[in-house]
Amino acid sequence: MIVPHATGLANIMQTAWVTTDLERAMAQFADRFKIDDFYTADIVFPARLHDEVGEMSIRMALANVDNMQIELIQPVGGGIDRIYRDALPPDGRHANVFHHICVKVEGSIDQWNTYIDNLGTATPIAYTGDSGPNVRFVYTDERDTLGIWLEHVWYEPAYHTELSALIPAYRAA
Repeated sequence: MIVPHATGLANIMQTAWVTTDLERAMAQFADRFKIDDFYTADIVFPARLHDEVGEMSIRMALANVDNMQIELIQPVGGGIDRIYRDALPPDGRHANVFHHICVKVEGSIDQWNTYIDNLGTATPIAYTGDSGPNVRFVYTDERDTLGIWLEHVWYEPAYHTELSALIPAYRAA
């Protein structure tokens, strides 16, 4: 049965893992899943986790497999990066831990703002970051129902085209 209304899980475009060692995780994904190349970046940006404001510092890797983006994140800054770090083993041993899925919000920035307003109090925003004027993202804490975080993202269309061109893409045979 097809139900003609939007859900909170429409437009899933990404699955994401956090890791203690980005290089090792990329090698594991290459060996096991034949994802031999990733777009990588070290990024630092202002962020808010619940009521705490601070600097987020992560290393990330992106690859597209068919219609799904794979993201690997290594927290490197301490402090507010605990949204990622707390999912990892406290003893520092290597792990890749499934962390979140991401839904892409299509449309204009005004449509993004309406989308965020409509999340309402039933789905409080737990984490936001300012990664520039062409991207907006928030996380909602869905661990009680999904067991993971849910990222909501909007891209300015021209920027998304530019970024997509940098990310290696793999297609099923």
